[in-house]
Amino acid sequence: MNIAIIGCGYVGCAVAQYWQDQDFVITATTTSPERVIELQNVAQKVVVTKSNDPETLKAILKHQDIVLLSVGAKNREEYEHTYLETAKTLVSILKYLPNIHQLIYTGSYSIYGDRNGVWVDEETPPAPANVNAQILRKTEEILLSADNENLRVCILRLGGIYGPGRELIKIFSRAAGTTRPGKGEDTTNWIHLDDIVGAIEFARHHRLQGIYNLVDDSHLSSKELISNVLTKNNFPDVIWDAANKSNRPHNAWVSNQKIKDAGYEFIHPQIIF
Repeated sequence: MNIAIIGCGYVGCAVAQYWQDQDFVITATTTSPERVIELQNVAQKVVVTKSNDPETLKAILKHQDIVLLSVGAKNREEYEHTYLETAKTLVSILKYLPNIHQLIYTGSYSIYGDRNGVWVDEETPPAPANVNAQILRKTEEILLSADNENLRVCILRLGGIYGPGRELIKIFSRAAGTTRPGKGEDTTNWIHLDDIVGAIEFARHHRLQGIYNLVDDSHLSSKELISNVLTKNNFPDVIWDAANKSNRPHNAWVSNQKIKDAGYEFIHPQIIF
């Protein structure tokens, strides 16, 4: 089986390694020439290109069976270029590539916005809280427009990503001893890299179609999460300033029941500190 991974960063590289171990033929793209040697360890072919380059993308996808779109913006200013323009380019050429029978995209739960911590699932209308979250929502809409009898589009809305090399202490160590606005009551949603790889493979194997949330069962408040991480690593805790409102743009209890009902079993159902 031939698989193209468009955007072979933290997630894409881990998936490439897993699929290569399954004897799939992997083509990986990157925008960083300095990463070519690294990616050659997990992919048979590595192409340096911008993912919204139609001619290069068409050439890459010509003999592929499956496409994993796992791009990530390097900064907030690049969201439209990285996500929206890539999705538009990809959809525009998929109609010329009938050999591709599945597109899997790693999106974000952030499109649910601030729901005051209430429960949401895949049927809940998105409420993007800022411009970049709106771009992510539009990206989903564009990709879903390519879904048809021959091509199944699967969108995985990921929680906050952590795992080897991106441990929670690395993410939150800078918060140690600082003061944060609010009470830390907002709900968090996280997913381990192992489960991202596992769920992507599950989606491929079962040819999943449609939208699936991919978060673990923990749903800790920010205060619980950060306190646990810092305390277990002997760092000073965060001080919460209840006099000032939290500026966190997303606060929702994201359900993962749909992907469980499909048969996926989480490797790490609870967050690992």
